Amino acid sequence: MEKEAKIYVAGHRGLVGSAILRTLQAQGFHNVLTRTRHELDLTQQLAVKQFFYEQKPDYVFSSAAKVGGIWANHTQRGAFIYENLMIECNLVHAAYQAGVKKLLFLGSSCIYPRDAPQPLKEEYLLSGKLEATNEPYAIAKIAGLKLCESYNIQYGTNFISVMPCNLYGTHDNFDLTSSHVLPALIRKFHEAKLNPKLQPVVLWGTGTPRREFLYVDDLAQACVFLMEKYNENQTINIGMGHDISIAELAQLVQKIVGYQGPVVWDHTKPDGTMQKLLDISRLLALGWNAQTTLENGIRQTYQWYCQNPK
Repeated sequence: MEKEAKIYVAGHRGLVGSAILRTLQAQGFHNVLTRTRHELDLTQQLAVKQFFYEQKPDYVFSSAAKVGGIWANHTQRGAFIYENLMIECNLVHAAYQAGVKKLLFLGSSCIYPRDAPQPLKEEYLLSGKLEATNEPYAIAKIAGLKLCESYNIQYGTNFISVMPCNLYGTHDNFDLTSSHVLPALIRKFHEAKLNPKLQPVVLWGTGTPRREFLYVDDLAQACVFLMEKYNENQTINIGMGHDISIAELAQLVQKIVGYQGPVVWDHTKPDGTMQKLLDISRLLALGWNAQTTLENGIRQTYQWYCQNPK
């Protein structure tokens, strides 16, 4: 990407979009377009088409999405599939119509079958049944990457798709009704440390599922790297290459937050997929690997949370 290129970051206020924006600015890209949801509703086709027609971006990072944890996915199934389908369809089609040089679509590791072999290779896509708790979201993301793939084949576009593992970091969502597991752990332990009435800390499931966690600024650097280096019509995984059990994660967060009270696991709540570890050999072969350890990333995230209480 040229430093003077016009780059549109969709979803720049979210966890991923804000990190991509920071990374682009740090690397000297000074012509970056952003729009809030109030300024541009990405679920509205005509509004998106008009924006692309008027602004004519050269590159697009499609990081806008409706996201959430197990509870949010379970209780808002219609909203998750509808909003994500609309956003990605409008962005991809408008990018094609406007002659965008390259688009990067952000997917999710939940696209892979629940019972696929570990670690998850890109070619395992559509080889089995999805995890039921987030199936609508996964279907929407699969549709998005297939949309990019199909436009490349039919129209000769250069739209790439990346599949990150679980993400966390500054500007994350710490709302306990809609957040992912790591920010939820930070908030629960922090509030229980400050208020003994919130003890014991109750955590969902058995703690046995394993997850791979990537600091969002590392993801953003990978996305910019791939936007400049990767041009294949094949999804590419982004991750750390190793995972941790949710119980081990809880212990790590508890230590960093400094909570010393009791913890109880509610086995009546769902665990979700038992393991989601990505095979990142394709990314490593290109010369990129993550720099932030899980402990350091959690410390930075917790420090940000304390300075920005929700």
